[in-house]
Amino acid sequence: MKISVRNLEPTKVKLTVTVEPEELDPFLDEARKEIAKQVNVPGFRKGHVPGKIIDQRFGFAAVAGEAVNNAVPELYSKALEEKKIHPMAQPEFDVQEVPQSAKDETKLKFVATVERRPVIELPEIDGMEIAISKPEVKDEDVDKRLEALRQRFGTLVGVDRPAAKGDFANIDLSAEIDGEVVDSQEGVSYELGSNTMLDGLDEALDGLSAGEETTFEGTLEAGEHEGQKAQVKVKVNSVKAEELPELNDEFASEASEFDTLEELKADIRKAAGQDAEGRQATEARDAFIAKLQEGLEIPVPKGVKANMVEEQLKGMTPDPEKATKEQKDEAEKTVEKDLRDQMVLDALAEKLDVKVSQSDVFNFLASIAQQYGMDPNAFIQAIIKNGQLGSAVQEVGRSKGLLAGMRAVKFTADGEVVDLSGFLGDAAEDEEAESVEAASAAAAVADELSKSDEDKAADAE
Repeated sequence: MKISVRNLEPTKVKLTVTVEPEELDPFLDEARKEIAKQVNVPGFRKGHVPGKIIDQRFGFAAVAGEAVNNAVPELYSKALEEKKIHPMAQPEFDVQEVPQSAKDETKLKFVATVERRPVIELPEIDGMEIAISKPEVKDEDVDKRLEALRQRFGTLVGVDRPAAKGDFANIDLSAEIDGEVVDSQEGVSYELGSNTMLDGLDEALDGLSAGEETTFEGTLEAGEHEGQKAQVKVKVNSVKAEELPELNDEFASEASEFDTLEELKADIRKAAGQDAEGRQATEARDAFIAKLQEGLEIPVPKGVKANMVEEQLKGMTPDPEKATKEQKDEAEKTVEKDLRDQMVLDALAEKLDVKVSQSDVFNFLASIAQQYGMDPNAFIQAIIKNGQLGSAVQEVGRSKGLLAGMRAVKFTADGEVVDLSGFLGDAAEDEEAESVEAASAAAAVADELSKSDEDKAADAE
């Protein structure tokens, strides 16, 4: 097989592959066998028709078409591996030459154009030192958590005074456009200052007492008149204020497993410390990835970026076509960072020769299934059937490469070495892992089982 490579862009390449006849022959033979399973030829058992007869009865073009469909993706993968090209998207194939008969010496020739991961020269991580922040728990952090817990045990009590920020008002609303009522709601409970309904509502309610009403102009945010200005009449039915329990030992015993307020505070401080350590680990991860990219110009594949930006916008606005410039800029910025991070982690996993085992991948997929309340086995089989196992292998590889890389780096805070082993795990576990081929083999096994079932069904006929 002859492979020529032409770089169209830093992230796009064109492969021209010329296949020798002896390399195509196995695919032609397999195509004949597949056709033989599907047809009836007098004098031969189904599935046992000689290849020459298949060529004669159904034409070499049909055989070659089947063979090319199977050969091109497989030979393309081999070409990528040989040339060490890492695709970032599905390729565009152009089959240019195909033999027209069994004796035709024309060689199969096809072109594959694909967006690729650019060449990334990562720095050496041995001896790398990265400074990060020291986890810190302030008294106000503890007080804030304690106040949040206190609010969970608060109660609403009616008050005979004008409504103020933080109060809960029971209100009736009526919106009019050109004198016609277009929307109305009754008995709505609303927290003043939350700004969760109409613009201007908070200002209109501030200072109103039960039984009082006012009118203000607001923009409707839902329904068929969404975006239109309306005259909104609001009436206050009642005003309630939040009454919080006193912070004492009695509250501590009611709100927690502790008997005293001091014990509760100590536990809250401990939890806050653990959260601070978690944030420190996240900071270390981000700082490590940023260090790997320091001084590097990493282009991103244009087509992959465009597709990801489109998906990002779908999560930001109901109609991506109407996205604002700010939303588009934000989506592009997010996508470019995500892409660069992914490509750098892929290159790191390759540099560190990370191995991904079948159990690694299946545990990863099982954890995702559990998060969504799905049956893990059914989810894994669906991933395999849909051809998405490779993406799962890649994702696990990135994660393992990141952990391995971070274990090799010294993180410091205020000049002291930071122990992140509680977050990074044990390197010995990775050394026992099987190779990535084991994960890929799962897909092959599933394919074989599927083919086996088809063969049994064909024989039954």
